[in-house]
Amino acid sequence: MADAPTMEKLVSLAKRRGFVFQSSEVYGGLGSVWDYGPLGVALKRNIKDRWWRSLVQARDDIEGLDAAILMHPRVWEASGHVSGFTDPMVDCRTCKSRFRADKLADARCPQKPSKVPGEHTACDLTEPRQFNLMFKTFMGPVEETAAVVYLRPETAQGTYVNYLNVLNSSRQKVPFGIAQIGKAFRNEITPGNFIFRTREFEQMEMQFFVRPGTDEEWFERWRAVRMAWHEGLGLTPSRLRWHQHGPDELAHYAKAAYDVEYEFPFGWQEIEGIHNRTDFDLRRHQEYSGKKMEYFEQATGERYLPYVVETAAGADRVTLTVMADAYREEMVEAETRVVMGFAPHLAPVKVAVLPLVNKDGMPELALELYHDLRAAMPAFHDASGAIGRRYRRQDEIGTPWCVTVDGDTAGQRSVTVRHRDSMAQDRIGLDQVKSWLQQRLVASG
Repeated sequence: MADAPTMEKLVSLAKRRGFVFQSSEVYGGLGSVWDYGPLGVALKRNIKDRWWRSLVQARDDIEGLDAAILMHPRVWEASGHVSGFTDPMVDCRTCKSRFRADKLADARCPQKPSKVPGEHTACDLTEPRQFNLMFKTFMGPVEETAAVVYLRPETAQGTYVNYLNVLNSSRQKVPFGIAQIGKAFRNEITPGNFIFRTREFEQMEMQFFVRPGTDEEWFERWRAVRMAWHEGLGLTPSRLRWHQHGPDELAHYAKAAYDVEYEFPFGWQEIEGIHNRTDFDLRRHQEYSGKKMEYFEQATGERYLPYVVETAAGADRVTLTVMADAYREEMVEAETRVVMGFAPHLAPVKVAVLPLVNKDGMPELALELYHDLRAAMPAFHDASGAIGRRYRRQDEIGTPWCVTVDGDTAGQRSVTVRHRDSMAQDRIGLDQVKSWLQQRLVASG
């Protein structure tokens, strides 16, 4: 197993190779907001597509949804976000920084080291006050008279208020689920660790509605399904673990909760939560809206509010997890080879086509092959620089295979395929390249 990379190396590679950029960088950047570059948006899209296929396309008991970001303000009153979605905040009068009160040890400032190594001087702190994490905005032509609305802090509430719409239009029966991928916003006091904790992020959430009394069984079933999904991404199993929420950690709506955690360079952190939310959300929305949300079970003639088992993963966190797990450094002929060892089904670029030299018809053959492959899978063409350097560039972006067009290609109608992980090379027929690659992509999952 390769050692975990430092965050500095990961962030450097992410910018250099076009995975993630600082938002508004030309203006000095915007704190904890990030833009996905050409490779990053492809990697994140592959992860989201894999999540969607596993839950919506591969099952007949889960429907898809895309709810609006802006919602009626009463939604957030019912959910408890208006009154309870807060962190204790303190300000330092000297360094002008803002901290979460529950994360400061002995009122010592993380930004003011003392003369003693490893220690920090005390802050002149304000009294703790509650800080609501939701972003406010205004809906209406004149701000003074406009209604206050919020940028949603989670996608789940859009699912709950559409529960009846989806149930009736899809003709589903309990148990069934609703899956959604979408943006959410939280005005975090202390965001950080690159794209791990940001103020704008994307969630992949599924709410599974079950008959009360069957919730514990479904909770355990979904725990197993979700851990298997993360392992299927190609993540190192020893860097994955469960964390069970104790009584002091459980959210007010939760009967039970587990986190899937990954061992990042900055420690074990949550990448997905599985929660037994009971009937809390549907009951609250029923109370605040006056709309009956009970399910009628024809077989028994009973009416009840379903319990909800939620699986909630961060698309950005999972993307960071895949990048951290894929990064490795190897010594090859006294040089350091940096490799992003993505599973082929997640790699942003599946194959690179490289003419050995730019003469003797090789560039023309390489371009013809590249255009043929690009119609079937993400491909890249690179004719600039020594072949070894081109291989290294593809290693750094995680391309599983490089196809080299050389002096024998025209006569023998064959090419060399180089494998990223082993650096071994195979000779295959020019007309077999596409099917050869497609077979291995299918086999990789």
